[in-house]
Amino acid sequence: MKKWQELLISLTGITILYILISMLLKFGVLNNYNRGIMVLIGINIIAAASLNFATGILGQLALGHAGFMAIGAYSAAIFSKAVGDAGMPDVVVLIIALCIAGTMAAIFGIAIGIPALRLRGDYLGIVTLGFGEIIRISIYNIKAIGGARPVLGIPNLIGFTEIFFLVVIVLMALFLMIRSRHGRAILSIRENEIAAEAVGIPTTFYKIFGFATSAFFAGIAGGALAFNQRMIDPRKFTFMFSVEIFIIVVLGGMGSLTGTVVAAVVLGILNEWLHFIDQYRLVIYALLLVVMMIVRPSGLFGTREFSLVGLIKKVIRFTKSNKNVE
Repeated sequence: MKKWQELLISLTGITILYILISMLLKFGVLNNYNRGIMVLIGINIIAAASLNFATGILGQLALGHAGFMAIGAYSAAIFSKAVGDAGMPDVVVLIIALCIAGTMAAIFGIAIGIPALRLRGDYLGIVTLGFGEIIRISIYNIKAIGGARPVLGIPNLIGFTEIFFLVVIVLMALFLMIRSRHGRAILSIRENEIAAEAVGIPTTFYKIFGFATSAFFAGIAGGALAFNQRMIDPRKFTFMFSVEIFIIVVLGGMGSLTGTVVAAVVLGILNEWLHFIDQYRLVIYALLLVVMMIVRPSGLFGTREFSLVGLIKKVIRFTKSNKNVE
């Protein structure tokens, strides 16, 4: 099967999924409440996929991702409110704001990554956790962006269509990056950093590059969250928010974007079912993690990915083998 055929099959599958969900929304099978849940699930997918790139693909434990999301959220909100009366089309404002959000988060990712990535394992996780809290506390004390008060009046620029295609673009970008020459270099660092450095891979550069890329997409997730909720409360971006994102990565499988999507959908639905016991949600999540670590330590998908093209190839091979047997 040629590359263009594989691309066509993937795009067809994405289009069919979008049309199917759109029809369910149009005919009332899924209501506006369900629409809101799907948007939040999409934002969680982007955030968890970005964290998975740093933790699962690069192999560096990061526990302060909420800080990068906060930077992205505030950057997108400030820009959108500044150009609110400029008459720019909403889609243009959304694209520029998300690019600014991602860029600002990536800049902070580089600034944090240069000193932090000298460490490894648990020490790195503790340092990234500290940086995430530093970002949150700093926001509390910057009066120019609202300080401890929520930022209101953010335009609602994210709906189901926008988040659907944003998720597709982010996942495709990460997937292509992982399959590229740079992605293979990053994977080699995860497998054996000493061996990677011995064969000439600039490990310091790729660790900072991978961490900045992860922060970039986390900033985009933060900007999308701000546009969806139309307000930003700095109390949202706590350590526990980082833990919730990390749980999605662990349940789905570190190194699997497919697992991230499945885990985000499952936990997003579970989160709504457990809404009445909001204070104990993390207890349920912790129990899920304990069970998962006992039953399947590598997560739902491990490091494997689901491929529609691969599935079709297997069906074709299975059909041909049955015909040969007959």
